[in-house]
Amino acid sequence: MKKIFILILALLLISTGSYSQTFRERTKERRQARSADKPGTSDLTPPDYSDLFFWAAHPAKWDYSDSIPSFLKNEARDSSVDVFFLHPTTYTKDFQNSNMNGDVNDSALNHQTDITTILYQASVFNGSCRVFAPRYRQAHLKAYFQEGSDRSRKAFDLAYNDLKNAFQYYLDHWNHGRPIIIAAHSQGSMHAVRLLQDFFDGTALQKQLVCAYVAGWHLKKDDFKHLPFGNSPSQTGCVVGWRTYKKDKEDFLVKRENGNSLCVNPVSWTTDNNWTPKEMHKGAVGKDFNKLIAKKISVAIAPGTNILWVEIPDDIEQGSGLASRLGNFHIADYNLFWMDIRANVKQRIAAYFKH
Repeated sequence: MKKIFILILALLLISTGSYSQTFRERTKERRQARSADKPGTSDLTPPDYSDLFFWAAHPAKWDYSDSIPSFLKNEARDSSVDVFFLHPTTYTKDFQNSNMNGDVNDSALNHQTDITTILYQASVFNGSCRVFAPRYRQAHLKAYFQEGSDRSRKAFDLAYNDLKNAFQYYLDHWNHGRPIIIAAHSQGSMHAVRLLQDFFDGTALQKQLVCAYVAGWHLKKDDFKHLPFGNSPSQTGCVVGWRTYKKDKEDFLVKRENGNSLCVNPVSWTTDNNWTPKEMHKGAVGKDFNKLIAKKISVAIAPGTNILWVEIPDDIEQGSGLASRLGNFHIADYNLFWMDIRANVKQRIAAYFKH
């Protein structure tokens, strides 16, 4: 949990889309009803995962993860695999007065989650997967500024326990032995490491793991005992991850890692230090969800630090809404490689079913 600097930028993702008045009124009514049911108790009651209201994405309802960009309107899609998506921090406002954990009944917070992370990140998997993304009592961004404190630890533990319960509920009621992809970003990826350790690393469930896409978080070389880090595009049963910076940029927190970091190139899906030419880049999605930005970005893993370096033309960076601050592309870890991830998911699933 060393990435305080990175997570300052964690969820300044571009926001698009509409929010219907009907849904706004419905969620407000539900929140009031739940409070009335439990007078005198905190709003931070645990989510009930038997209720689809507490899923930001679920195959039994329409949600932003079902969004298809116009350039893929004729794409052949499948749903033979499930993805369990752990969204990043969207609880960032009012550092002074906010609770340490977000309220899963907060319609404004849920809306922010949906029009950023569910639309721009979870949607990448809908070409090949049923998408499950639980709402959880996420830790406020300020928890990263209180690292090591009892309040911070409790906030992260509460958030993780929700996700752990959501995953167990998914396994018990909806999985039925289907192959699984774990996908996450930022705070979600921090929790995904624990989830993979608890449920997959050296367990029978590891056989159902197609791949874990754990982006925007420091993956250490000893995080897993039995789960390998992926180093080829068709490898299955593995973990992959990356943290994106401008070429020749890094921050002091990365330097302090002393190279104890794992990274994959999300264009070639290898772990060497070779630059992938821009012609290999399958495409980014910026603030315009329906516009593909392809063959514009060169990528390499930085020697020594094992972070991901990218070269993006200035006009593309500014015009796409993905502009980096201080050389850090954390907010765009998924957006920059949206089509590359989508294509790789199909590739790994095909390889999984061949075994």
